[in-house]
Order: sequence, then structure tokens, then C-alpha cells
Amino acid sequence: MYVDKFALCIAFFCILSYLLAMKYSAKSFKAWPLRKLLLFVSGIVIGLQAVAGPIAMHAHHSFVYHMIGHLLLGMLAPLLLVLSQPVTLLLRALPQSGGRAVSRIFRSRYARFLIHPITAAVLNIGGLWLLYTTHLFHYMHQSSLVSMLVHLHIFAAGYLFTLAMLYTDPVSYRKSYLYRVIVFVFALAGHGILSKYLYANPPMGIAAADAQQGAMLMYYGGDLIDLTIIVILCWQWYQAAAPKTSLSAAKAAE
Repeated sequence: MYVDKFALCIAFFCILSYLLAMKYSAKSFKAWPLRKLLLFVSGIVIGLQAVAGPIAMHAHHSFVYHMIGHLLLGMLAPLLLVLSQPVTLLLRALPQSGGRAVSRIFRSRYARFLIHPITAAVLNIGGLWLLYTTHLFHYMHQSSLVSMLVHLHIFAAGYLFTLAMLYTDPVSYRKSYLYRVIVFVFALAGHGILSKYLYANPPMGIAAADAQQGAMLMYYGGDLIDLTIIVILCWQWYQAAAPKTSLSAAKAAE
């Protein structure tokens, strides 16, 4: 119950902060799109389901529900939040001094390291391998602190990975679309291989049938969300290349 209340407070604070940022942003820029507010609120509410409420409660006893929580907290919620562009909104809402401070953080070598596609992929997929192939999965159901840290990592790693693929917010050092697609394919393979491994090798204390259902959900549910990301990434690539293609065609016509 304490965890539920704490998570609800965090969710309320995040949504309130986003609304306030929209208000202050509108003083200097045009109104922030309502669809991005909807994306942000949806991401917060969906992520909340993994740590509070029925899904979180059943996840302690069911690997299927645990995997639903993983897909919501580590994949779908980060995607929706990244698309809502919270950092861009923050930069618009802050005064110039505050905006420069945030920009310096994003230009720092630590930020560049974390948002690098390979680093983000290792933190995301590597963290899942560590969770499910060691005793960490067992410990997270024995300790509230370990559980909180694991959930925090799953969300943060998922957010970093999605941001490193889509670059919806300001990133000073950007890798090419081809580079990101290649990293994404390897990450997708790592996620798929892990789900197949779990199908054949259930985590400690998980019944075979429960593990198989959870692994199938991880495989197909993860693919669906990953497909959404790759479609968005390819659309961004197409939009970025389209003007260059048009310019080349115009020069050729001359």
C-alpha cells in the first residue's frame, strides 16, 4: 500500500509538472500540442500499472503478470513518454539561464555516453538478461528495495533506449539512422533470444507453464512495441532524406 501511494504521488507530480511546463511555455512560444499531453499522461498511467494496482499485485505470484508489467513499464510507457518530448517542453518553459543549464547537461560526456545507442541497448537488454538469468529475479520478490531498484532500472533503461533510437528530444551527438537501425536489430535479437531462453529455462521458483506463457507474451508483445519504434524510426529517416532526394532530382533536371 505504501508503494502504491508513493507511486501515485510520483505520477501526480509528473503530470502536474508537465501541465505547468505547458503553461509557462505558452508565454513565449505557441501552445504545446494537446496530443503530446495525452501521450505523456498515457505513458505515466500505463507505467503506473506495473508498480501499483492489480497488475503489480498479481506480478508477485504470476510470471505472466510480471511480464505484462515489464512490457508496460520498460517498453510501452517509455515510448509514449519519449514521443511526448518532455525535455523539449522543459527547455521551452525554463528561463534562458535554466535552459542553458539543462542543455549543458545533455551536452556533457556522461549524457552522450548514456544516450549512445550501444550503451542504451546494453543497459536495456543486458539488464533484462541479468535479471532473468541470475538470482536477482528471486531477490526482487523478497525485498521491496531490490524490487524498487529493478523497476527503476527497467523504466530508465527503456526510456534511454527509446530516446537513443528516436532522438525526439535535443541530443547533441547524434548517430546516423543506419547506425541506429543496426543497433536496434541487434537489441531486438537479444530480446527475442532471451524470451526463447525463458521459455525453455524458467526463472527460479516459476512453474514451466507460467514461464512459457510469460515468455510468449514477452516475445510477441515486445515485437509489437518494437515494430512501432522501427516504423517511427524509418519514417523519421524518410522525412530526413526526402528534401535531399528532391534537391538532387532538381539538380539532375537542370
